[in-house]
Amino acid sequence: MTKRMTYLAVPMLASALALAACGETADTTEPADAEMTEAVEANTVVDVAKGNPDFSTLVAAVEAAQLGETLSGTGPFTVFAPNNAAFEKLPAGTVDGLLKPESQAQLTGLLTYHVVAGKTDAAALAKAITDGNGKAELTTVNGGKLTASMDGENVVLTDAGGNTSTVTATDVEASNGVIHVIDTVVMPAAAE
Repeated sequence: MTKRMTYLAVPMLASALALAACGETADTTEPADAEMTEAVEANTVVDVAKGNPDFSTLVAAVEAAQLGETLSGTGPFTVFAPNNAAFEKLPAGTVDGLLKPESQAQLTGLLTYHVVAGKTDAAALAKAITDGNGKAELTTVNGGKLTASMDGENVVLTDAGGNTSTVTATDVEASNGVIHVIDTVVMPAAAE
C-alpha cells in the first residue's frame, strides 16, 4: 500500500463509520475509485470497529472474549454490530458483568451470535428475505438462529427470545467481510 493510500484509509473509514453511527447507510459497495477500494480492503472487521468510537463497547467485548484474532482472520464474515447505544439498552451492570474473565464463555456465545459465516451484503439479505416469503433464517457462528425480515425499508432481526433489532446502516466493507450496524444487542437462547 502506498503512503498516500495509507493516509487516505483512516479518514475514509472514519467517514464511513461516522455515517453508520448516525443511522445513515454508508454505501461503500461501489467505492469512488481504486484507491478507496484498496484502503478499505486493508482493514478487517475488527480494524474497522476499532476505528470508530461508537463501537468502543463492542471492541472491548471482542477483546475480553479474545475473539480479535479470529475476527481478523480470512473470513468472510457478516457482522451485525451493535453500537454503544445498543449496549446501553441492556440492563444496568450487564456489560460490566460480561466483561469479567469468568464470563468469557457467555460473552463469546453472545458475540458469535452476531456473526454469520460468509459475506452477505444488504442486497443479498433483502433477496433472501424476499425469496423466503418475508423471512430469512440466518445461522450464526455460535450455531444459533436469527430471523431477518423487513419493516418498511428496514431489515429487522429477531433473536431466539423474540426480541428485535433494526439494522441502521449497511454494507460497511472490510477486507474479510461486511458490517451491518444494529440498534439493539440480539440475544442467543440460554443454551447457545
